[in-house]
Amino acid sequence: MLLSLSQWLLTLYPEWGFLRIFQYLTFRAVMSAMTALLIGLAFGPWVIRRLTELKIGQPIREYGVQAHLQKRGTPTMGGVLILIGIAVSTVLWFDWTNRFVWVVMVVTFGFGAVGWVDDWRKVVKKDPEGMRSREKFFWQSLVGLLAAMYLAFAVSESTNQKVLELFFEWIRSGFNTALPPKAGLMVPFFKTINYPLGVLGFIGVTYFVIVGCSNAVNFTDGLDGLAIMPVVLVGSALGIFAYIVGNAVYSKYLFFPHIPGAGELLIFCGALAGAGLAFLWFNAHPAQVFMGDVGALSLGGALGTIAVITRQEIVLGIMGAVFVAEVLSVMIQVSWFKYTKKRYGEGRRIFLMAPLHHHFEKKGWRETQVVIRFWIVTMLLCLVGLASLKLR
Repeated sequence: MLLSLSQWLLTLYPEWGFLRIFQYLTFRAVMSAMTALLIGLAFGPWVIRRLTELKIGQPIREYGVQAHLQKRGTPTMGGVLILIGIAVSTVLWFDWTNRFVWVVMVVTFGFGAVGWVDDWRKVVKKDPEGMRSREKFFWQSLVGLLAAMYLAFAVSESTNQKVLELFFEWIRSGFNTALPPKAGLMVPFFKTINYPLGVLGFIGVTYFVIVGCSNAVNFTDGLDGLAIMPVVLVGSALGIFAYIVGNAVYSKYLFFPHIPGAGELLIFCGALAGAGLAFLWFNAHPAQVFMGDVGALSLGGALGTIAVITRQEIVLGIMGAVFVAEVLSVMIQVSWFKYTKKRYGEGRRIFLMAPLHHHFEKKGWRETQVVIRFWIVTMLLCLVGLASLKLR
């Protein structure tokens, strides 16, 4: 909005040259982060009071880590604070004509709506199950598939008109149209390895990345500050990738596909980082508020969508390995328990408790140790991911 306003004012008052600063993407990204941070810090206490008044307290499992029982009643659904900061800041600072930012916003708030309903049923309606797994998965899949179908053609073309043309061409060809190399699966640390996916393959990979990342972040959100800092770190790193693939000069120099318009995602990533840091101010141990599914599902979906647009799905898996490990620990634990129960009549466990962060707590690590060590691992892996920019 401010970009359009500055351009309009420049046409009326050409002598106001200082307004040209709004045309610089890096400036708007910094301002987006600062705006989201200030919004979060300013409205955080009010949001926490409102959640407390509504008695939206976090339920704690009796069979879980006993030290967590003291957290019972802490306000949850604090993810709305993050979403407010992201929405206001992004709308203020990004180019409204950019289609990729709108796609990320739709996915973010679509998954946020699913998480909101789930949290509301749990803490307000006192339904311990919340949204049933099949129902939640259906709505996640719907949002994820719609985004995947659009991005399959949007990444390949530079305008929505060309996107429609490519879509109809795909239908006329009997669903057999090949996508350009930029829509292939890029392998990091190699210049030329790029696996063609085709439309259906692209849709399948994109769906898996978006929905999988959303649920992975949700599983990670179990300790004070554990999920939000890795989200900020990975989101910031993806912002750098977005800036590069959106720039014709940098992308060519670094052997990345040039995707016109992707650079504007740096504005969203800046807003995500600012809003996330503001939330961490209140979520740091001992937490005054929890993120809830409304925050975790939406942030995970946003990271997955940005990774797809920037063609960094594998790099996302590297930088977000903490998220991957958390969701794999749950899958392994449940699968092994069911298998051993069927085979031996008694379920057995590989981890002391899943997700993975609870396993380390059961081994004697303090909550703050688990959180900070997971942060350090994520920082290291983000540096590895960023190294792939040049080590190719």
